[in-house]
This record gives sequence, C-alpha cells and structure tokens, in this order.
Amino acid sequence: MHPVIETVTQQIIERSRESRAAYLARVDAAITSGPQRTNLPCGNLAHGFAVCSSVEKDALSHAVKANVGIVSAYNDMLSAHEPYQHYPELIKQAVREVGGVAQFAGGVPAMCDGVTQGMPGMEMSLFSRDVIAMSAAIGLSHNMFDAALFLGVCDKIVPGLLIGALSFGHLPAVFVPAGPMTSGLSNKDKSRARQKFADGKIGEKELLESESKSYHSPGTCTFYGTANSNQMMVEIMGLHLPGSSFVNPYTPLRDELTKAAAKQVLKFTAQGNDFRPIAHVVDEKAIVNAIIGLLATGGSTNHTIHLVAIARAAGIIINWDDFDNLSKSIPLLTKIYPNGPADVNQFQSAGGMSLLIRELLEHGLLHGDVLTIGDQHGMSQYSQVPTLIDGQLQWQEGPSASLDPEVIASADQPFATGGGLHVMHGNLGRGVSKISAVAEKHQVVTAPAMVFDDQLEVVAAFKRGELEKDLIVVLRFQGPKANGMPELHKLTPILGLLQDRGFHVALITDGRMSGASGKVPSAIHMWPECIDGGPLAKVRDGDIIALNTQTGEVNVQVDPAEFEARVAEPNHATGHHFGMGRELFGAMRAQASSAETGATNLFFVD
Repeated sequence: MHPVIETVTQQIIERSRESRAAYLARVDAAITSGPQRTNLPCGNLAHGFAVCSSVEKDALSHAVKANVGIVSAYNDMLSAHEPYQHYPELIKQAVREVGGVAQFAGGVPAMCDGVTQGMPGMEMSLFSRDVIAMSAAIGLSHNMFDAALFLGVCDKIVPGLLIGALSFGHLPAVFVPAGPMTSGLSNKDKSRARQKFADGKIGEKELLESESKSYHSPGTCTFYGTANSNQMMVEIMGLHLPGSSFVNPYTPLRDELTKAAAKQVLKFTAQGNDFRPIAHVVDEKAIVNAIIGLLATGGSTNHTIHLVAIARAAGIIINWDDFDNLSKSIPLLTKIYPNGPADVNQFQSAGGMSLLIRELLEHGLLHGDVLTIGDQHGMSQYSQVPTLIDGQLQWQEGPSASLDPEVIASADQPFATGGGLHVMHGNLGRGVSKISAVAEKHQVVTAPAMVFDDQLEVVAAFKRGELEKDLIVVLRFQGPKANGMPELHKLTPILGLLQDRGFHVALITDGRMSGASGKVPSAIHMWPECIDGGPLAKVRDGDIIALNTQTGEVNVQVDPAEFEARVAEPNHATGHHFGMGRELFGAMRAQASSAETGATNLFFVD
C-alpha cells in the first residue's frame, strides 16, 4: 500500500475514533437477533403487511422470511431514473424466487440539475440531498425490513440515499444502478454548439437540436459529471455488484444485474450467517477508496462536499486536506469528458471499472482488504466483469490492460501523476480547484477582478461586451447559507468562449460548479462564505487577483492593511429571479455548515 494512503487513512481513523465508536454503538443497539418487526404490536404489523399475499403475511408474521425494503428515486422526467419504473416488480419477483419478501418502502424526490441549471430551482438542489436522506429514513422507519435496496443515480440523489441508508446502518444495503444512455451527439460537439450559441452564431432552434441529440433516451447523461461520479464511487466502495455501474438500461444484462442485486442483499440479513450491515461496509477504508476513485478518474468536485457528509453519517470525519494529500499521490488514469473526449460508454468499452480497480490494486493505490456486498472478500472481485452465458449471469476476469489507452491509462504511464484536485488557500479564503480538465497553459491566471453577486449579471455583462478582456470573475454570495449554493455551469460556455478568444479568464466563487465543468480554471466552494463576511465580500472591481491552481494559491494583490480595513459588502443581488418554493429551504440554509464540512444541517453524531 502506498505510504501516503496508509498515512491519510490512519489520520482519518484517529480523527474519527470517538465519533465512529458512537455511531457503531448506536448501530449495535439497533441490531437484533431477528427481524425487528417481531417487536411490532399486532395492529402495527397488520398495517405493515395489509396488501401482501396470504403466503407473505404468514411468512412475515412468523419472521421466517426476510423482508427487503425498496427505496426508489424514480420519476420519468429524469432520464437517468426513468428505467427504475420497472425495477420494483423485477426485484419482488427475484426476491420471491429465493424465499424472501420485498415491499416498496418509499420514494424520494429526484431533481435534475440539467433541467434546473441556471434557473431558480437550482437553489434547492444541494439541500435536496438532505431531504432525500430524510425521506429514505422515513421509508425505513416502519421497522418492517431486514435489508434495503436503494435505486438512484444522479447528483444529490445517491449521496442522499447513502446518508439515509447509514442512518439505518444496522440494515444490509445494496445500491442498484440504472446505467447510462447510449451515446448520442458527442459531448465535445454539444459544448461547441453551446459556445456558438453564446457567441450568437447559432439560434435556439439549432441549440435545442444539438442538446436533444445529446440527451436523447433513458439513462444517465454520458459525460463524467456528478451522476456518473456517483456510480464510480458506489462501486469502488463495494456497494454495487462488481461491474454493474455502466451497463446500459433496457438490456438483458441490466435486468439480470438488477435481479442479482435483489437476491444478493438477502444473503446478508441477520437471519443468515453472513450478516453485513451497511455500517460495517462503509468504514474509513471505504471512504478513502471513494476519494481515490474520484481522484483517479477526475471526478466531480461536488464530492468534496458530498463525501464529507456521507462520511459524517457513518461517524467518520474527513476534510479537504485528505483530498489534497491523496491527490498528490493518486495518478489520473482516465480521460472522460470533460477531462477528455470519451464518454462513459467508451470508458466502459475500454475496460471500465474492472480495469480501473485492477490498476489501482496492483499498484498499491486502493484498499483491497475491505468488506463489500460481493460474494468474495475484498476488492479483488471487482476486477471481474458481468456477462450473460446462455442467459445466465456470470462474472469473468476483466481485461488486464486498457482496450483504449486514450481513455484508460496504466498506473505506470498515467495521464497525469496527480489527481488534479487541489485545496486552494490564500488571503481570499479556502476552497477547491479541479485542474484535470484545464490545459496547463490556463492553470495560472493573474488578472483584474470583475465582481458580481448573481450569475445572471455575469451573463448580462457578457452580452454587453464588458467581459472582452483578461479578467477573473468573482461571483459572491453563492454559498450554502446565502442561496443554497447553486451550480454555476451556466457560466461555462461564455467563460470558455472568452478563453478561446485568447483572454486569460478564471472564476472564483463561494458557490459550486457542475461536475461537467472543465477547461476554465476556478477556485470554488470558497469559505468563509460571503454572507458570513468572508474575504471575497471585500474584493472590488479592478483588484488584481493571482490564481495558481498548480500550487493551490489564490490571493488578491492589495496592501494587507488596506484589505483588512475594508468592510465586507452586502449582497447586491435583487433576488427578482428567486423561484417558488425557495422559502421552504430557509431554515436549512440558515443552519447549513460550510462546504468543507458537508454543507449540511443534519447532525448524525452527538
């Protein structure tokens, strides 16, 4: 094992000793020798299985069969989740075949960041994660279940489901993916069309045609944003069946993997002799493996927030320094858009998760001695790939070398020696920067600041021609407490266009960027956030800012005494575009922690 990984893991274990012990103590107190529904009074139990068949009622009342709760994020507006429409019946039938019972425990909301990007609804996005976590917990609160299956893919949904699952950490849990849509218009061509639209070279008709050819069918979007980073993360944590993350929906293999996941979770209930509650699967090593996977693939910066909250839900305390320290030792092994031209289907064809995990294991860059939901012990089984042979699902060893070296590299000859994620620091605060998709010549920018408090103001200034120069856009009051920390991907096409015109441009904000954002250098998640008087609120138009994403330094070049004496400005945004429903999230915003501590007001550890 690489010494840096060993050191960081041990630091996390020591830092989390008390909180992890407290969490596991609560889990142990919830674990019983049999189904918890045996403690339900007769009337409660009758409510719980009122719609079950007589055979199922008899089995559940005598606690002779395990009952699996299904928690789903299905809706048919969200392309990634549309395939889940048919999963409950597949799951129930598969569970019946192996002597169990399955019930639909509950649905959770699932919003699409692609639909809400740049719109008022995006202000609800981040906190929807915590709503999803609470919704999942409500679904499991009836104490009817011996295990759970979680159906979710996209940005806030998987982190929310995982936090909810960990709040019921005494139950075994398996996450069930839906898979990516087939490849349509390439992500590069899609981005080129967006820049042409921003430049006025094509109209809305042509832009919509381009977008519709890219997002065209059921399944996850094919770029490597937060949704597909979720799938990588859950598999490398051992919560998916091996090789199941990136199999397209509505295929025979996808359906067989769904059935297999349903049967798999039954193997780990308290009624059997191989009890594996999710609290034991998600430990410090599993969390470190998730960070490593994120770095090795150039995954979404959103997980510098989500993984912190997920870990906290398991009593584990991580911080951005852990990401930063690991990033210096984890090589970049994949080139998936926006880090390269390939999409996730090409990644899968090049060797996919099995090859990625094999490379990391063979070079001592991944914890192999972990508990998973696979049949074998450890991560080595995740170098296998699922296949259908005469209609039967089987696992075989995956490729030992890349089938497309331009998409997946070897650890000996990586695309970059570091993971491309840096903690940013300086007199403007602390944040993160992802440079795996930023060309080296753009990774250092020194330029005057242009200050905005609303992303729509940036767009308007661009349309007026005011951004045609070297500049660093400082977008303030975008943190969790201010307006829910919306993603600011709407700015990517115009900043990318300015960069293509030869200008030196960058973005600094206390908000978030989409997992799909790439080539423009940035320092994001900056804190203290502006609404708390963070230093970004003291920046003025024309201040020279030096952003060095290679060294992690971000500083305003103003006399320290003058800068210290400045008064933080208030938020000048008019708020005229705030959408309906925003007021419901006021308390969550007001009580939210910083981005580095998970941007949450859910506290799992006393």
